[in-house]
Amino acid sequence: MTFDQLTATAAAERMTGRRRFALIVLLTASFTLAVDFSVLNVALPTIGADVGFALANLQWIATAFALCSAGFTLFFGRIADLFGRRRLFLAGMALLGVASLAGGLATSPAALLIARVAQGLATAAVTPAALSLLTTSFPEGRLRDRALGLNGALMAAGFTSGAVLGGVLTDLLSWRWAFFLNIPVVLFVLFAARTVLTESRPAARPRIDLPGAITVTLALLAVIYGATSASSHGWGDPLVLGSLIVGVLLLGAFWMIEKRVAAPLVPVAILGRRNVGWGNIAGLLAFLTETSLVFLLTLYLQDVLGYSPLEAGLSFAVLGVGTVLGGVLGPKLIARINAKRTLVAGFGVQAVATASLVLLGPAPAWIALLLAATFVGGIANLVAIVGFMVTATAGLPDEEQGLATGLTTMSQQVGITLGIPLMSAIATAQSSVLAGVTTAIYVNTTLCVLAALLLGTNLRPTT
Repeated sequence: MTFDQLTATAAAERMTGRRRFALIVLLTASFTLAVDFSVLNVALPTIGADVGFALANLQWIATAFALCSAGFTLFFGRIADLFGRRRLFLAGMALLGVASLAGGLATSPAALLIARVAQGLATAAVTPAALSLLTTSFPEGRLRDRALGLNGALMAAGFTSGAVLGGVLTDLLSWRWAFFLNIPVVLFVLFAARTVLTESRPAARPRIDLPGAITVTLALLAVIYGATSASSHGWGDPLVLGSLIVGVLLLGAFWMIEKRVAAPLVPVAILGRRNVGWGNIAGLLAFLTETSLVFLLTLYLQDVLGYSPLEAGLSFAVLGVGTVLGGVLGPKLIARINAKRTLVAGFGVQAVATASLVLLGPAPAWIALLLAATFVGGIANLVAIVGFMVTATAGLPDEEQGLATGLTTMSQQVGITLGIPLMSAIATAQSSVLAGVTTAIYVNTTLCVLAALLLGTNLRPTT
C-alpha cells in the first residue's frame, strides 16, 4: 500500500468533529424513539381515566404504536435507499414532533390513538433511516463497530429507561409530558441534522415494488396484531390464530413476489446471505429474550415482592448501566475475536445470567440476585446486539444499507412485540405468579442457548 493510500485509509478511520456531531444527532433520535416504545406503559391506567379509555381498550395505546412501527419499517427502509435517507429522516422527525404535540394535547381516545399511530409511522421511518445514515457515514470496521455499539446501547437503555421515565413523569407531573418532552428533542435534531448529515441516494431511481410493499406490510401488521392481541385474548382465540395464519400466508406470498419482480423491495439474494439471514435471527432473539425478561421480572417485583410500579422501574437501572457497558465492550470484542464469536459469547453469558433467575423466591433478599443477574445479562445482551448489527450490515454496498437497516429494525421490533405475549402466555398458564415467572425464565434461557448453538453452527465470521 502506498503512502497516499495509507493516509487516505487513516483519514477514513478517524473520528472527526463532524462525524462526532452527526453521531450525537443520530443517537439522540434513536434513544428518543426507543423511549417512546415503553414510556406510556406504566401510565396506561392514568391515561385511560383522563382520556376516557375503557379498561379493555387500554392495550391499543401500545398496540397502535407497535403495529405501525414494526409493520412499516421494512417499507420505509427501502424508501430511504431509493428517495434519500436524510430526507426520510427529517420527514420522520417532523412527523414525530407533530404527533407528540397532538398526543400531549389529546382529550379523546380517537385523538390519542391517531397520535400514537403517527408516532409509530415516524418510528418506522426514522429508525432505519438513522441506522443507514450511521452505517454510510462510518466506514466498515472499527469506527462503524463503535458507532453501532453506542447506538445499540442507547436504544436498549431507552427501552428499559422508558418505564422509569414514564413512572416519574406520571407521579410528579403528568403523563402528557411523555409526549411533550419529544418536542425540544425533535427541534434540536431537525436543526442539527441539516448541518451535519449529507443526503445519499442512487443516481438512477428504480421503480418501487408496490405489490411487495403492500404484501409485506399487511403480513407484518397481521403477525404483530395477532401477537399483541394474544396477551389479552389468549393464543387460542380465533381472531389471534386467524391473524397469525394470514400473516404467515402473506409472508409466503411476499417471498414469491420478490422472486419475480424486476426491482424487488427485498432482493432474495440479500436474504440468502448468511450474515444477513442469521444476523437478523440473532437480533430477533436478542430483543425477544431481554425485553420479555424485563416484563417477567416486573411481574415478580410487583406481584411477588410487592414493589410499586416506580420502584420496579428503578430496579432496572442496573440493567441500563449494563447495557451501556455492553455497548462499549461489544466493538472491542468484535475487533479481538470477530462478530460470530462475539454473538455466541453474548448469548452464552446471557443464558447463564438468565438461568440464575430461576432461583428467585418470595423473600425480599432475592432482589440482590435479580440486580446482579440483570446487570450481567444486560452487558451480555448488548454485546449480542452489537454483534447482530455488525453482522447483518456487513459486506453490503451503501445503496443497500437502508434495506439492511430496515431488516434489522424490523427484527428488533418484531422481537420486542412477540416476546411479551409469548412469555405472558407461559407465565399465566401456571398456578402462581412465581411459578409462572420461573417457568417462563426456563424458556427464555433455552432460547438464549438455542441462539448460541444455531449461530455457532451456521454463521460465518464476517469480521
